[in-house]
Amino acid sequence: MKYTTLIIVVVVAVIILSNGFFVLDERQQAIITQFGDPVGGPIKDAGLHFKTPFIQKVHMFEKRILEWDGDPKQIPTSDKRYIWIDTFSRWRIADPLTFFQTTRNERFAHGRLDDVINSTMRDIVSSNTLLELVRNSNRQMEYTEEYEASAQEKIVEEPIDIGRSAIADSIFSIASVLVAEYGIELIDVNVKRVTYVQEVRQKVFDRMISERQKIAAKYRSEGQGLSAEILGKMQRELDQIESEAYRSAQEIIGKADAEAITIYAKAYNRDPSFYEFLKTLETYEKTIGEKNTVIMSTDSDYFKFFKSKGN
Repeated sequence: MKYTTLIIVVVVAVIILSNGFFVLDERQQAIITQFGDPVGGPIKDAGLHFKTPFIQKVHMFEKRILEWDGDPKQIPTSDKRYIWIDTFSRWRIADPLTFFQTTRNERFAHGRLDDVINSTMRDIVSSNTLLELVRNSNRQMEYTEEYEASAQEKIVEEPIDIGRSAIADSIFSIASVLVAEYGIELIDVNVKRVTYVQEVRQKVFDRMISERQKIAAKYRSEGQGLSAEILGKMQRELDQIESEAYRSAQEIIGKADAEAITIYAKAYNRDPSFYEFLKTLETYEKTIGEKNTVIMSTDSDYFKFFKSKGN
């Protein structure tokens, strides 16, 4: 019985002591509540800490920087342009006690950030033009020659007074004061994306496509003109080459015919009768065959070599 009682006492003591101590690491901060009410100030130092067992409860919160990514909102600008704007923020829990009393946890804190940042953003965006939200400086824009040539109207750049970064800073400065009452410290607020609504965006895309098609048609027209010029030049050169080749061939043929005539003339002049006899035999060979029938008078000069006594 003594050993059993001792074991029970030791187990109870271990349970009480384990419930009475907690460890806080460098990434966390905590507050202690007793029956739902905070007791003492926030605990931010890492290490081993004590609380009353079973009566007090520890609530731990992140000490690191947290992120907030809002949903895109459709907001009209001061120049009546309906746009979708998407923002993001970085924040941290600066006062855990105030944070616990006002929001309890990070999920509810995100709801508070949604309300504060989105409402502030809506007020500031609706009081500025689209150009102020898009551009960040009055840097001179550079355009391609094709775009300037295809532009339907003269390009006029309007100067800005505030700019995108200054608008984001305004949202940050106003929202940081409002969220401070929740124990939240804003680190940064910035604009992630600005785009037209779907209806306007489709019209912008159609206009961009039309401009690209116009530039492409210009390139195709220029290419076709250059192609026709190159093909015409090639055809002229080809005709010139063929003409020169034909002239050279005719000159060679003429020289060959002249030489052949000269040779024939020399041979004919050397023995005219033999030449006549030879040419007549060639005629016989071409005109008289197994399938040919020639009916001529015996007095014809065509058969004079047959009637000759020498033959």
